[in-house]
Amino acid sequence: MGVAHQGGGAVTRAVVHDDDRGAPRDVLGLERAQARVEEVPRVPRDDGDGHGGCGVRGQRAHPRRRALGHTRRVIAIDARAAVRPELGGVERWARELVARLPAHAPGRYRVLAPPAALAHRAGHVWEQAWLPLRAARHEALLCPANLAPLGSPRTTVIVHDAAALRDPSWYSPAYVRLQRLLLPRIVAGAARVLTVSAFSARELRELLGVDATVVPGGVGEAFRPVDDAAVAAATTAVGLEPGAPYVLTVASRTARKNLAALGPAARRLAGEGVTVVAVGGDRPQFRAEPAVAGIRELGPVADGHLPGLYAGAGAFVLPSRYEGLGLPCLEAMACGTPVVAARAAALPETCGGAARLVDPDDHEGFTAALLDVLADPAPWRRRGLAHVAGRGWDATAAAVHAAIALRPR
Repeated sequence: MGVAHQGGGAVTRAVVHDDDRGAPRDVLGLERAQARVEEVPRVPRDDGDGHGGCGVRGQRAHPRRRALGHTRRVIAIDARAAVRPELGGVERWARELVARLPAHAPGRYRVLAPPAALAHRAGHVWEQAWLPLRAARHEALLCPANLAPLGSPRTTVIVHDAAALRDPSWYSPAYVRLQRLLLPRIVAGAARVLTVSAFSARELRELLGVDATVVPGGVGEAFRPVDDAAVAAATTAVGLEPGAPYVLTVASRTARKNLAALGPAARRLAGEGVTVVAVGGDRPQFRAEPAVAGIRELGPVADGHLPGLYAGAGAFVLPSRYEGLGLPCLEAMACGTPVVAARAAALPETCGGAARLVDPDDHEGFTAALLDVLADPAPWRRRGLAHVAGRGWDATAAAVHAAIALRPR
């Protein structure tokens, strides 16, 4: 694989030759961002005479022509994933970009969001029919959550992974059929394809024949070490006993997340007075995994409780067989929590030597790794904090903005 960096490493072009939780709709300012973009002043069009306008010196453009000229300089953002009540990695990306791109480049972005009722399956019609008609008046369209309108040549799409193509058994048959139908056509017709890791870039090259630009994900400002009072507030809010020791995982109960690998660890740690706690809900497109004995499932939790839950955990563990990025590992590190993760897919790349890695099929290995990390957490805490230092969503937004400006492939 050949890799070239641009903008101080913020954007990586990867050319290959051989993330759930519940949260309020406007957690990251979707409605405020939309209102802000709609109210920005027009950007005058320069026709080369030094006066802007319509090319006639000293003559003001017709208001309708000025409005159209402004719209053509604006990039539309598909905010369908940002209005979903669930909050996984894809939704996190969508919400952060919807909130931060308009602030990064004032006047250049407009948020196009469907009603909440069209955020999921019913929203395919909105995304394939209404969205391209509205976006046609704009300079470009950014789709941050895997899917995009077919036949929209000025689209930049962020494809997070190719999991449904790599192993269809992890998903429902209907979802796999949809992915096989849409993904190849979306990436073939897009002006630019972005992705979230070098691993995912290799997957997209192998499975879809597309070279994707890698833009690293960020970590929100809320994810940081917090005091005991904040930890107690978060644990109490989700029904955990304040001060009781626990190991946290943030993952849907699906086969791909491989929570069964934590069964032996849950039983062993229970004997030590430590509970393995799982945060995340089910989704209809995923093939569910049976409940694992010994793991306490909290289901979806409010986004505002996550920093305290991460910070209060003795360790964070993610045993997934496949992740395009594995954002919860970075969020846990930012909160000062030691991380144990599977040595699979993008997780070694994401964790960058700052996590204890275990083969996803080595169930006893997860038990041993968690016992070791709980016994001596300080080195892993230091490594994790150093690994995520300076990694924020503002930098991700800037990198996405820069990538959109690159010459279309």
